[in-house]
Order: sequence, then C-alpha cells, then structure tokens
Amino acid sequence: AGCGDGDDGDAGGAEGGGGTLTVYSGRNEELIQPLLDDFTEETGIGVDVRYGDSADLALLIEEEGGNTPADLFISQSPGAVGYLAEQGRLADIGEDVLGLVDEGDAAEDGTWVGLSGRVRTLVYNTDLVDPATLPDSVLDLTDEEYAGQVALAPTNGSFQDFVTVLRVELGEDEAQAWLDGMAAGNPPTFDGNMAIVEAVGRGEVPMGLVNHYYAARALAEDPGLPVANHFFPDGDYGSTLLVTAGAIIDGTDNADEAEQLLEFLLSEEAQTYFSEETFEYPLAAGVEPPEDIPDFEEVPKTRVDMSELVVRVTATTEMIDASGLTR
Repeated sequence: AGCGDGDDGDAGGAEGGGGTLTVYSGRNEELIQPLLDDFTEETGIGVDVRYGDSADLALLIEEEGGNTPADLFISQSPGAVGYLAEQGRLADIGEDVLGLVDEGDAAEDGTWVGLSGRVRTLVYNTDLVDPATLPDSVLDLTDEEYAGQVALAPTNGSFQDFVTVLRVELGEDEAQAWLDGMAAGNPPTFDGNMAIVEAVGRGEVPMGLVNHYYAARALAEDPGLPVANHFFPDGDYGSTLLVTAGAIIDGTDNADEAEQLLEFLLSEEAQTYFSEETFEYPLAAGVEPPEDIPDFEEVPKTRVDMSELVVRVTATTEMIDASGLTR
C-alpha cells in the first residue's frame, strides 16, 4: 500500500530559494507531492523526488553508498528505515524534531521519526458476518471455521511488515506455521488493501486483513457500504501499529534543510493533511484524527520495536512464497 510506481518525479525548485533537497519517497506521489510543494513555497527550498517501493529505495541507498544523491528518505515501511539504521546510513535527527512525537514513535537512537500511523485490522462485511463470531487474535484465523473466508494481500508492503512482526516477535517457526495455516484454507488474495475492502463491500469475501484507514476511506465515499473494522485487542499482533517514517541520510550536505522538511511534515498543517486525506493517525502536533475512525488513544493497538523490523524483505517474501500464498 502506498508504494509509488517507481518513476522519478520532480517537485521543482523555488526561484532564489534555499537550495534543493533530494528525497527518496516510498509514499506515493499523489499523497506526498502536494505537501512537498507547500514546503517549497514556504521555505524556498526545492525538492527533487524519486518515488518507488520503500524496501527497494532502502536497498538502493545502501547500494549507492556515499554517492547517493538522497538527502532524506520517507518510508512507508518501518522495516526499510530500520534496515538503513542497521547499516549506519542514517544521521541523527535533532531533539527538537524528535520531541514532536510521543516516545515510541521515533527511533531510540534518534535516526528516524514517525510521520503518521496505521493500525492493522480485520475488515468484514456487516451483512455477512456477526462480529460476535470474530476471533480475539489474528493467530486464530488459521482455525477451520475461517478457511477461505479471509482475504489477504501477500505481496503488499504492510502485509509483509506484519509478517516480519510475527517473525521478530514469535520466531520463524511460528510465523511460517501461521502463513502455512492461512494458505491451507486457500484464501482469496489481492494486490492491495483497497481491493480487499472493495471485495468485502461487494460481498465477494466476508473479511480481510488490511490497514484501518481503507474501510474509513471507502465509507467516506459510500456511507452505505456494509463494511466495518474489527480491531484485535491490545497486545495482539493483528492490531500492530505501523508507522510511516522519515530519516536523514548520513553524510548529506543538506542536513539542516532535511530537518526543516521533517519538522514541516510534523507541523499541524501537514499532520492535518495526512489525517484528512488518508485517514491515517497523525503522530504529532496534537492533531485529532477524523471522526470516521476511532480515537487514537482508545483504539486497540500493539506497539513493537520498529528498529527490529529491519528490511529483511527477501527472507519475509521467501517465507510468504514458501507458504503458497503468492501462487
């Protein structure tokens, strides 16, 4: 979810402005470009953007080494920034910026800061499913009664992050066992979260694992759609909080400007934009989420150490492939 098409974009520069930043963005152009344009207008700092998949961009930054043109990395996936931090490729972010978010929404070592949050959830068709029959744990979805009933997006970045959470928290064997159990039920699979929500809304599948905001977006467009989110309890990995993160590339000559951009993305203006445009949870500036989603303080969510979700994308995708879910 949220990955660009891999094409380079160009936000342009401001006349007589304060130089140009090069941003590698795993968030798609439609979402992030308007904010970057506003930043340029306000500061005179131009922004050149390369859009792509977060994991691919992280691997590219590592491959480019000291020659990377990237000054700033915006990652849809927490694992991608964790990977670059592990490789020593990220610079320290100033305390003023880190202090804009709550503890846990930035790296303990100060190498990345959360920009917005999304909670994993189970969307279901309210005409087909009695919520009382839904499980208390995502791990219970391998039970026979749910076989073939739960749509998945096995090639989607957020699903892969979720599987990485299972690997880190439960171990390789239990994570593989869960994937194998899901695959044994021959679940319907889709390319992305919105496709799952649309299929659930049409009644083609009773339920599916997605991020919280997709049902909210669908209901904003069609309030009569028979979909709702089932949030797993606090502490269950089915309600894992995943953050979009920003990080400054170590060795950049534009660290001050990069920090200015992070501060801007955590401003009330930008956080309100994330909240209203995507129904994600704002992480800073005291911005309230839309009324269409549960209050952030009240919604069940499970925090994991994002620094442990290093990219490891090859191992995670290999595990998903081994289960047969991508066939």
